[in-house]
Amino acid sequence: MKGVVFSLLGLILLMCACGSSKTKQECGKATVQADTVKSYQGELSIIYPGKIKAASEVKLSFRVAGPIRAVLPEVGAFVKKGELIAEIDPRDYEIQLSATEAEYNQVKEEAGRVIELYNRGSVPVNDYDKAVAGVKQITAKYNAHKNALADTRLTAPFDGYIQKKYYDSHETVAAGYPVVSMINSNYFDVDIDIPSSDFIRRESFKEFYCEADVFPGVKIPLELLDITQQANYNQLFRVRFRMKPDEKLNLAAGMSVSVTIRFEPGQEGLSIIPISSLFQKEDQSYVWVYDTTQTTVRMNPVKVVELDKDGQVIVESDLASGTRIVSAGVNGLKEGQKVRLLPPVSSSNVGKLL
Repeated sequence: MKGVVFSLLGLILLMCACGSSKTKQECGKATVQADTVKSYQGELSIIYPGKIKAASEVKLSFRVAGPIRAVLPEVGAFVKKGELIAEIDPRDYEIQLSATEAEYNQVKEEAGRVIELYNRGSVPVNDYDKAVAGVKQITAKYNAHKNALADTRLTAPFDGYIQKKYYDSHETVAAGYPVVSMINSNYFDVDIDIPSSDFIRRESFKEFYCEADVFPGVKIPLELLDITQQANYNQLFRVRFRMKPDEKLNLAAGMSVSVTIRFEPGQEGLSIIPISSLFQKEDQSYVWVYDTTQTTVRMNPVKVVELDKDGQVIVESDLASGTRIVSAGVNGLKEGQKVRLLPPVSSSNVGKLL
C-alpha cells in the first residue's frame, strides 16, 4: 500500500513538471549558453619555434703551400677582421721574390734602353715589341711572387670565433687545404618551417621578430632573407631570417628562439569567438551554430588562426558577424538537437541574487 502511494505521488509530480505540451517539449532540451560571432579587423601574428644558427662558417686556407710557422688563436677565441690567424714559413718565398725582383730590375733597365733607342729611330719595331713584352712578363712574375709572399699570412676576413683547427704549427699544408674554420659573429641566421597555409600568404608578411628562451620578453628584430619554394618531406617550407646580434645580449648559435610573424591577411572570413565554443571531432575544429527560429544547433567547421590572451580565438570560417553560437555546454550536443538558452545575466544582477 505504501509503495502505491509513493508511485502515485511520483506520477503527480511528473505531471506537474511536464503537464502542458510546452513544458513537455522543454523537458528534454539541453541548456546551453550562446554568444555572438564578431568580425575580426586587426592584424594577425603567428609564432613558430626556431634556432639561432651561425650565419656563415667559413673554412680558411692558404693560397700557397709550405710548413706552418704558427697557428695563433685557440679554438673558441674571438678574432677581429684582419687579425693574423696562421702563417707559413716565408723563407722560400722571400728568396723567390728576391731573385725575381733582381730579374725585374734588370729587364726593366734593358727594356728602357731599347725603348729609348726606338724613340730615336735606332732600333727596329721588332726589338721594341720584344722589350715591351719582356717588361710585361717580368712584371707579372714579380707581382705573383710578391703576392705569394703575402699569402703566407692568413688573416681573419671578418670578426668572429675560431670554430675548428685542422692543422697546427710545424705541419706542412698544401695550397687550398682548410687550416681553420671561423664563425661570423656580425650576424646570425634563424630558420623556421611554416605550413603551406602560411606559405601562400607570404606576400602579406609585415614584420618579423624573435624572443630568445634565455631572454624572455626581449624582442629582437629579424630580416627576412628567403623562403624555399619547394616543401620538404613534411610539407613544410623553410624560412630564413638574419638577426643582428645585440651587444647587450650574449646570444650564441644553437640557442632556441620563438619567431613571431605579423601580417595582414585578407579580412574576409576572419571572426572572433570565445575559445569555450570550440570542440574537436576527427582532428577538425567545430562550433555549434544556434538556429534562433528552430531553437536547434548544427555543426559548423572553423579553422583556428590565432589565440589571444582574453579567452578569445580568431578563426577562419563562413560564419557571418552576428551569428549566434553555443559558448558553454558544447559537449554532448548532437546535430539538429533542440536546446534551451540560458537567459543573459543582467549587469545590475551579476550574482543573480535579486
